[in-house]
Amino acid sequence: MSSNQAETIGQRLRRLRLDRGLSQRELSAPGVSYAYISRIEAGTRQPSVKALRKLAPKLGVSTEYLETGSAIAAEQQRELELGDAELQLRLSKDSSGSGRTLSDLLSSSLEAGDFASAARARIALGMLAAQEGRHDEAVRLLEEAMETEPSPHPTTRPDVFATLGQSYALIGKPRQAVEMFERCLEQVRTEDDENVIGLVRFGIYLSYALVDAGDISRAHEVVQEAIQRADGFDDPYTQVRLHWSVARLAVLQGRPSGALENIRRAIALLEATEDTVQLGRAHLLCGFIMNTEGKTTDAGKHLELAERLLTSRHDTNDLASLRAEQAKHAALLGKGDETVKRAQEALDLLGDEDPGERGGILAAMAQGHALQGDTTRAEREFAEAIGLLEGNGRWRVAELAARSLAKLLAKANRKDDAAAMDARADRFAARAGALTEAAATK
Repeated sequence: MSSNQAETIGQRLRRLRLDRGLSQRELSAPGVSYAYISRIEAGTRQPSVKALRKLAPKLGVSTEYLETGSAIAAEQQRELELGDAELQLRLSKDSSGSGRTLSDLLSSSLEAGDFASAARARIALGMLAAQEGRHDEAVRLLEEAMETEPSPHPTTRPDVFATLGQSYALIGKPRQAVEMFERCLEQVRTEDDENVIGLVRFGIYLSYALVDAGDISRAHEVVQEAIQRADGFDDPYTQVRLHWSVARLAVLQGRPSGALENIRRAIALLEATEDTVQLGRAHLLCGFIMNTEGKTTDAGKHLELAERLLTSRHDTNDLASLRAEQAKHAALLGKGDETVKRAQEALDLLGDEDPGERGGILAAMAQGHALQGDTTRAEREFAEAIGLLEGNGRWRVAELAARSLAKLLAKANRKDDAAAMDARADRFAARAGALTEAAATK
């Protein structure tokens, strides 16, 4: 590609003519004399579009290629590069260098007045920022993309809304996520009430946002409705990777049009794959709700389904959440060793991100150590968990952790400490109730 970019039109014309064994006279056509061709090759004459259209078929190339050295138009080239960068972000473990590529694509798109490509570049940069934990920047970039015409549509780019909603939650604005997903759900329902995939997808997104906002009761209703609509989705990730590999090979072979076709197929399949992932997340959320309500049998069924749907994807955040709920479930069943094992796996996967989620996992870990008889360690972990949960507004989970610690303290005959912890749990319950009531009036 670099050699083609350095070629002049004259040099390219001469190279192609000689490759095909044609003389200048043999290449000539009515209105394009061999002398005219000679001047083009010498660089003393710039060919007209009409001349290029006559010469290109005889050389077996497109007019676009003869003029620019590229087999596809500039807009298509940007689409190809954007598609490759998007798949790099979503499928590859190593996305280093993607940010620089996307920033360059954003600049070139804006210079060319290609606002659709600029919006896609902003979206991909926002996705990368969210992936790297820069959620304020992710919100800024994705909101800018939302304000660009044409703006992303819920049914064609649900991943944009999902990422923006998650970033809203992580910067302490879960209510904005709830309002956005409600608008998306209403838009899908209004435009096509038979769009089951869209209704399921945004129902699941909304249910997660409602949990973050403290409205667990409504979240349960929404996610149950979403699951009832779902009819089982297969996982086509292998096909996605195959199309991506074929696209990359086509680029290396100098067939960008073929690469573009496979990139489009890969992205379309990837969108379909997101339905499997979201269904797995829906079952995971149901497991969370059932665990919170102490319904171990129902929780176990949902967690088994989530395991089946999510583990093949190897997404760190999903797996961390799954292991956390499995730890809580094991604790409810009185399985101390299993609780500690799953909680440790969740902590290792989560790392230092999302302190609120870490608090919930530490509470499960504390339950496990209490079941093992290590009350000193359990008390320390409960205290740390409650502090993280309180600091991040996870009032319902904080209440449950405080109740568990109160029971542990009462069992150790520390009645005053237990009473104080119960009173603290009451305050958490009141905060959770206030959130639910406020959400109901919205």
